[in-house]
Amino acid sequence: MLKEFKDFAMRGNVMDLAIAVIIGGAFGKIIASLVNDVLMPLIGLLLGGLDFSTLSFKVKDASVNYGLFIQAIVDFTIVALVIFLIVRTMNRMKKTEPAAAPTTKECPYCFSMIPIQAKRCPHCTSQL
Repeated sequence: MLKEFKDFAMRGNVMDLAIAVIIGGAFGKIIASLVNDVLMPLIGLLLGGLDFSTLSFKVKDASVNYGLFIQAIVDFTIVALVIFLIVRTMNRMKKTEPAAAPTTKECPYCFSMIPIQAKRCPHCTSQL
């Protein structure tokens, strides 16, 4: 059972996923800091010195912190935008191989596939 677990854990997909989760966690902290420490204070200044993290109201003894919810929405939007830009950039950087020239064509009479340089169809013997 130990060997089976080792084989499972060392497969490429599992290791790739583990690395992605670790990097994603670190990246999430960077984005959270960007949002909380840089962007939200600037957005607050643009809105007249408003601090989203302090926005709340009370319902009896419960405090509803809707400002933190707004901040989480901004955080998600920025993370989604950054991930979109990264994926888009990576897709553009991929080298696309040109499509190979076709080696066959379709006979216009019997619709079977024949070599592109054929002058006569081997199936229906029509002259092309």
